[in-house]
This record gives sequence, C-alpha cells and structure tokens, in this order.
Amino acid sequence: MSLQIGDPAPDFTLPNQVGESVQLSSLKGQKVVLYFYPKDDTPGCTKEACNFRDRWDAFSAHGIRVLGISKDGAASHAKFIDKHALPFTLLTDVEPCAVASAYESYGLKKFMGREYMGMMRHTFLIDEEGKIEKIYLKVKAATMADTLLTDLGLS
Repeated sequence: MSLQIGDPAPDFTLPNQVGESVQLSSLKGQKVVLYFYPKDDTPGCTKEACNFRDRWDAFSAHGIRVLGISKDGAASHAKFIDKHALPFTLLTDVEPCAVASAYESYGLKKFMGREYMGMMRHTFLIDEEGKIEKIYLKVKAATMADTLLTDLGLS
C-alpha cells in the first residue's frame, strides 16, 4: 500500500444519501473515520454499520465524524440508513470508484472462483489536520467501531 500513516488524506467530494456534496477537506479540525464497504444491506456490511451505530455515542461525544463509502446510490443509502437507524453519513463513489481507488480500496476480488472488481473493506482514521492517522486493511466487520475506539483509548 502506498498510502502511509502521516500522509495527507486524498481529498474528495462525493454525494451523500440525500444528494448533498460532502468534501473531506471541509471537515478539517475534526477526526474522520472513513470506511469503505462493498454493498448496502448485505450481512457483513450491515454488521459493520450497526457496530458504528451502536457505538455512535462514543464517536459523537468526541466529535469524530463517520463516513461510509460504497458504490451504492443515494436511494440505496437512504433505505439502508432508515432500515437500521444509522446516525452517520453514507457516500456514493460510482464506477470507476476514483475515491476508493485513491485510498487503494477498490480492486480485483475473488469469490467462489470468480474474479471481479469491487470495493475492499478498509477503514482509515484521518486526524484533525487531514492526515492519515490509522489504516485498517484487515477489517472485522462486526467489531470495526470497537477496534477504533479501543485504539483511540475511548472504549
């Protein structure tokens, strides 16, 4: 991976679940959790989103923004948020997934002997200065939020 801890986080502007643009650089001054996930309302992605939801009080109490990114559109994100009462923002990164590619979180995947291009389950913690503070490439969907809070000394 060429992105390293301490590197400036690649800036982006993406639409959220209601079609409004969110620009990463506008969030300087606060920590941001940026997590990439394959698809709304699938078992692993739901576990990950619900873990962030269930630990939301700890993130919000410390002013930490959580942004989930997948290829799904605004309507899919809105439905996912409503179904699971998710209190954070979901962003859409459509093909060719330029933002996910900049974070090395989009690429060749294998499933049941089939190869395809898809979103990797990676998580990045971006500090108040807009630099990468932590990189998680081996994500356990059901406990990613717990892991982040433990690593930040907030659990």
